[in-house]
Amino acid sequence: MSTKKTVAQPSATEVAKQVEGFIDKFEPAMAKRIREVRAALRKRFPTAIEMVYDNYNFFVIGYSPTTRPTDYIVSLAANAKGVGLSFNHGADLPDPHSILQGSGSQNRFVRLEGAKTLSDPHVAEAIDAAVATAEELPEEKGYTVVRSIAAKQRSRR
Repeated sequence: MSTKKTVAQPSATEVAKQVEGFIDKFEPAMAKRIREVRAALRKRFPTAIEMVYDNYNFFVIGYSPTTRPTDYIVSLAANAKGVGLSFNHGADLPDPHSILQGSGSQNRFVRLEGAKTLSDPHVAEAIDAAVATAEELPEEKGYTVVRSIAAKQRSRR
């Protein structure tokens, strides 16, 4: 007899409500921006796995071909001050227009005024470069997974 416990996974509806609750912690204008950027990224990456983290400093949604956190291609990262697009391996991406910010050994980011920033030719070029270096996305429709929720968080407002 097996002693292994199986944990019921939340339904897609339950996960969607949970993510909406995370976004609702933000000021209305910021929550609207997050939703618009998320919708644009989901449209750009319809088969990616959305990995959601409601962390201490940031609310993050990574778009990945797998459920491994290190495989995300780009992620939406938001706090009370704004929304950014993070590139997991941004330090290795070509940046001929010097749009990528940050000085870490791996990650780079672009601040987003809104979803429209994603269609800026320079930002779109950086996204395409990140996709070209990533593992191939699956063919089936993507889904959302809540990976972590910090017990303690900075104010989202």
